[in-house]
Amino acid sequence: MRSSIMKRTGRWLGVSALALLIGIGGVSTAYVITGQAANAQVQNAAQIVVPDAIQPHAGFADLVEAVKPAVVSILVEAQEAGSPMQRGGRQFDFNFPDLPEGHPFRDFLDQFGEDGQGPRGDGPGAKPRQYMAAGSGFVISADGYVVTNNHVVEDATKVTVVFDDGTETEATIVGTDERTDLAVLKIEGTDLPFVQFETESSRVGDWVVAVGNPFGLGGTVTVGVISGEGRNIGGSSYGDFLQIDAAVNTGNSGGPAFNTKGEVVGVNTAIYSPNGGNVGIAFAIPAATVKGIVDQLINDGSVTRGYLGVSIQDVTRDIADGVGLADAKGAIVREPASDGPAGAAGVKSGDIITAVDGDPIDDALDLSRTIAGKAPESTVELTIWRDGAETTLSVQLQTLTEEAAAPEQPAQPMPPAELPGKSSVGLTLVPNADGSGGLLIQDVEEDSAAAEKGLAIGDTIAEVNNTPVATLDEFEAAIAAVKEAGRNTALIKASRDGEARFIGLPLSE
Repeated sequence: MRSSIMKRTGRWLGVSALALLIGIGGVSTAYVITGQAANAQVQNAAQIVVPDAIQPHAGFADLVEAVKPAVVSILVEAQEAGSPMQRGGRQFDFNFPDLPEGHPFRDFLDQFGEDGQGPRGDGPGAKPRQYMAAGSGFVISADGYVVTNNHVVEDATKVTVVFDDGTETEATIVGTDERTDLAVLKIEGTDLPFVQFETESSRVGDWVVAVGNPFGLGGTVTVGVISGEGRNIGGSSYGDFLQIDAAVNTGNSGGPAFNTKGEVVGVNTAIYSPNGGNVGIAFAIPAATVKGIVDQLINDGSVTRGYLGVSIQDVTRDIADGVGLADAKGAIVREPASDGPAGAAGVKSGDIITAVDGDPIDDALDLSRTIAGKAPESTVELTIWRDGAETTLSVQLQTLTEEAAAPEQPAQPMPPAELPGKSSVGLTLVPNADGSGGLLIQDVEEDSAAAEKGLAIGDTIAEVNNTPVATLDEFEAAIAAVKEAGRNTALIKASRDGEARFIGLPLSE
C-alpha cells in the first residue's frame, strides 16, 4: 500500500575494511584490504571451516503451490476529508498498471477516476473522498483469522479478502496495533487453508520467499535471503525488524515471507527506497513479534504493554568512560516520569539500566522493546549502574498509554540575566535566568571537544557527573572532581528544547 515507506538519502551503512581469507600452499593466510586504494597485507589467521551448505533445489514451485491458497489480497475501501493520497502525514504514490475488465480495481477507477477523487471536485462543502487501496495478508487458522498490516486497513470502511482462486469475502477488523503495524481480520469459514509461523528462529542468510499482491498483481512470488536482523526503522521502539532482499513493492505490505519449510518468518511491512520502488532492501516484522501481538488482538482486540516511565538514551563509549562502566552498553535514564513507576521505585536521572530480570540490555531500543514485552502490573528487577557501583531495584510496571508515550512539550529557553563566563572546556556559560537551574551555553569554541560532541549555543547544562551545577564555579569544581578521580571524561547532562540527554565529554590533560 505504501510505495515508499522509508525514503532516505545518503549511504546507510559504511564499510571501512574487507577481509578475505584464503589458503596458499596449505598455509592459512589473510589478506586485509583497507582504505580505498587497498594495500594487501599478509598475516596468519585461523582456518575458517564452512559446513556443507544446503544446495537449493531446482526451484520453489512446490513450496509456492502449497502456501499460495492461504495468501490473500486485501482490498480496502475508505473515505476521509483530506487527500486520499495522504494520510497521517505519509505520502502514498499509486501507479496502477492497465487493469483488465472485471478486476476489482477497474470498477472503482472507472467510477472515481484514477486519482481517487472522481467528479466530486474540491473546495468548500466537498463530500469526504472515497478511495481504494490494496495490500496483502495471510490466513493463520481454519476458522478465518487473517494477518495483515495496520497501515493497509486503517481508515477502512470496507475490507475485502480475495483468495488466489478469485474467491472474495468481506472481512471484519478484529484489532489493530499501530506501534507494530499489525492487524488481524476475520472472515467466515470452517475449513480454510492456513499457514503457520516458524517454529525455529531463522538466521541471516536463510532463504525467504515473499508472496503478495504488488500493484494489484495478486499471487506474485519473489525470492531472496534474510539480509540482516534487529533492524530499527522509522524510530519504531517495538518492531525489531528483519531485513530481506526478496523484492517487495507497493501492495506487498502485510504479506508473508516464508522459509523453505513453508512457515511464516515475517510480515512484510516497509521498504527502503529513494524512488518508491524496490531496490533490494525490505523489512519484515519477525514471527516472534507477530505471534505475541496477534494472540493479544484475537483474545482482547487490543494490545497492552508494560510502562516503566523513563526517558532514555544509548550509552556511548564516552558516557561509559565518564561513569566508570566497562562496557558501553545499557540505557542511561535522562529523566524518570514524575508519576511513573520507575521514579516511585527510586530510579534516578543518570542511572544506567544494564539488565532487566537478569537479561542484559544492549541499548535504549533494547530496553524499550524489553519493557514493552512485559505484562502491565508485573514486577521487574532492574540492574542499575549508579555512582560507580551496581545495584538492583524492583519496579512494578504500569500500562503504557498514549498519554504516557507522548513526548512532553519542549520548554522555551529564557534569555540570560547575567554576564557569561568562559569555562575550561571551551564553553561560555551563564546561569539560567528562568530559575530552573543549570547553565545556559552562550558560545562553544569551534575546535573544542564540546563542539565535537554536539553541544551548541542554547543548550542547558544541568549536571556534571550527576552533580547539579548552577554557576560557573560549581561547573569548574565538578570538572576538577572528575580529573581528581583519575578520569578524563565527564558525564554532562544537557538539555535542548526541553529534552534532556547525556554526553560523555573528553577532558584535555
